[in-house]
Amino acid sequence: MTLKVLIADDDSGMRLVLKKVIKKIDGFQLVGEADNGLEALEMAESENPDVVFLDIEMPKLSGIECAKSIIDINPKTAIIFATAHEEYMGDAFELYAFDYLTKPFRLDRVYKTLRRIKDVNNKSNEEDNISEALDKLIIKNKDGISFVDTKDIILIQREDRSTVVYTKDQGYVTSESLTDLEEKLEGTTFLRSHKSYIINLSKIKRVTSYGRWTYSIEFTDTHRDALITHKKYKEIEKIFITGE
Repeated sequence: MTLKVLIADDDSGMRLVLKKVIKKIDGFQLVGEADNGLEALEMAESENPDVVFLDIEMPKLSGIECAKSIIDINPKTAIIFATAHEEYMGDAFELYAFDYLTKPFRLDRVYKTLRRIKDVNNKSNEEDNISEALDKLIIKNKDGISFVDTKDIILIQREDRSTVVYTKDQGYVTSESLTDLEEKLEGTTFLRSHKSYIINLSKIKRVTSYGRWTYSIEFTDTHRDALITHKKYKEIEKIFITGE
């Protein structure tokens, strides 16, 4: 698997150095470079990189603010700050930055960081394979991982810049995006009903009108509800009525 990399730094010399490092390590592909924070955010939205190198003091949008927006788009993005300013380190790690490189840094430090990212990604793929074999969903957070039986999951909801997986008795908070979890649950009884929800079709109790183009879903075993778009409602209507 090739990991996509974005570089954002207003120093063209630093961008050149990082580009050379990336080219020397197999498994990484440069998909864009930006000289300001706003351009970096636009590229992150269009390219969905796996790794982003960010300077902190950049024109138009700081690296910290840029990182906050990128993580909101895809919480699994590995953010690597590369900056001459040590004083922002606390802010960076509050965002769960993968690494913080203080300029001038040794190139072998960058190689080491990228290899760690590869190892983490490979381990993640192995865990996903284990999860499929056990019919469990692996939920990752800052404290570790939880193995949850997919049959016990009622809904998955995006809230407060995090994702929460709800069972009858518990809510599991993770930094993984809904899209990531949707891919893991592909081919099961789960459906992405709305940009903010994934639902377990086997747990639906009732569907009621919520607005002109939206419906509200009630579930068994929980007081929580979810939204479903008109298009997705028609899909489940077809499933339950015709069996297709």
